[in-house]
Amino acid sequence: MVKKTKRKKKQKKAKAVAKPAEETTEDANETTVQKQNRMNRQKELHAALYSHRNQTTAAPKVSHPFWDSQPVPKMDQEIETTGPIETKTVDEVKPEPYALAEHFEWYAMDLQDDGDLDDLYNLLSSHYVEDDENMFRFNYSRPFLRWALMPPGYLRTWHLAVRVARTKRLVGCITAIPAKIRVHDNVVEMVEINFLCVHKKLREKRLAPVLIKEITRRVNLQNVWQAAYTAGVVIPKPIARNQYWHRSFDPKKLVEIGFSSIPRNSTLGRMVRLSAVDQKHTYPFRPMTEVDVPKVCNLLNNYLTNFKYTPVLEEEEIKHWFTPKENVVQCYVLENDEGEITDMFSYYCLSSHVIGNDKHKDLHAVYSYYNVAQTLSWTDLMKHALTTARHTDAKDVFNCLNVMENAQFLQDLRFGPGDGYLHYYLYNWLCPALEPGEVGLVLM
Repeated sequence: MVKKTKRKKKQKKAKAVAKPAEETTEDANETTVQKQNRMNRQKELHAALYSHRNQTTAAPKVSHPFWDSQPVPKMDQEIETTGPIETKTVDEVKPEPYALAEHFEWYAMDLQDDGDLDDLYNLLSSHYVEDDENMFRFNYSRPFLRWALMPPGYLRTWHLAVRVARTKRLVGCITAIPAKIRVHDNVVEMVEINFLCVHKKLREKRLAPVLIKEITRRVNLQNVWQAAYTAGVVIPKPIARNQYWHRSFDPKKLVEIGFSSIPRNSTLGRMVRLSAVDQKHTYPFRPMTEVDVPKVCNLLNNYLTNFKYTPVLEEEEIKHWFTPKENVVQCYVLENDEGEITDMFSYYCLSSHVIGNDKHKDLHAVYSYYNVAQTLSWTDLMKHALTTARHTDAKDVFNCLNVMENAQFLQDLRFGPGDGYLHYYLYNWLCPALEPGEVGLVLM
């Protein structure tokens, strides 16, 4: 195990507190040739800004002996229906844990315990996802890990680690959290799998397949048989392939850390100017509060019915996932004169360690989470998200997948297409291939 468009009747627009910003001189009154030249310059800037974000993907014809033994589709298999691949009962599940090599032991992490949380943080911060050039590594903060791994209904036994038996040092982990996911018309109780990590010195020991089999066993013992997960690499068999897009806020820093370069026929000053965002909100967005939970739950679940692969969220889950937490998650809502919440944007905060740079230690990023635009255009809605991420949270870059309707604002707001792709997978569930905009699920 290892993540038709309906048009709703528009509600009354929220009252604006200021007029929308007017077009800049550069964008207004320009000829077609001037506009084309400007767009070409922006493309060059985007290519320079995001050329280092490449992720390696495996060729479809590569042999996958482990995955060929699992209930997932083969790479050359055409899927036309939805449903489980195999059906079992709890009585058929192996009662004992899978065997580990000598000197290692299984351990269920207690993330309420600061010591266990520190051990997980230290393992991930040194050995989790890096870019191909070993310049950046995800830095999941301790509060972020508790948020991501302790939602309503979580089980400690699904926070699985491998330790050195003598020293108790963590050398590998994998996690599962409960989720209710809708795939086309089927709502399935499953888990979301994340944080598969093995210490660099042990990656030739075939520990990852054992971690996957053991977390599968533990999940199956709870009578749960499906899982959602994502990966940058291609394994059997993706149900969707989505692209990362990036919006730079601080080109100077991105150039200094090697994330970006200055393109020919341009200057750092031009890059800085094109990356500027509005400093103030046009509409009266405010942070979501606990009182808003029922309205946000209704708004978001209604919106997600437009897509084919989505979470189905209860109010207690909305409270957990969207209540703002500093440097973890932010959610802002727009309320009209009748007290209805009509629009929302949210993002989660995830930094990366900058490896081997004397001046900068971290790249501070946010990732678009779930957004709903009912009374505003997508561009106006996400302008507010950019303003908040830059001027309230002081982030360096805003990242976004082309899921749901995100494609509607990416170019207007000067996002650049990255080289990285995220592949969505389902374990033990068939699903015909989805277009990027049919995906309504965001996993960390």
